Amino acid sequence: MNGDYLIPANSKKSQLILGFFTKIDLVIFALGVLITMTLILAIPSSGNLTLLFLILSPAMLAGFLIMPVPNYHNVLTLLGNIYRFFTSRRMYYWKGWCVRDGKKR
Repeated sequence: MNGDYLIPANSKKSQLILGFFTKIDLVIFALGVLITMTLILAIPSSGNLTLLFLILSPAMLAGFLIMPVPNYHNVLTLLGNIYRFFTSRRMYYWKGWCVRDGKKR
């Protein structure tokens, strides 16, 4: 390779917990599971499927948010990027070496 340095594709994975999760991902998932466990202990479901789904929804939502997505870290990162794209300025001004920035000589 003529002495060129090549960074391995998985070099960032070593900085993640279990190769997938950041600390905030684990906090989000732990809070979702904690809320779900509290609801399981506090509310008797008595076989009602709708109520059971509502009780389990915090853990399922937290699991969905930290699920890995190709080309992004996880769903939470993807949703943040989509939000930033639609709420930020999308008119980009060219400032290159071949433009005089509107000034005449």
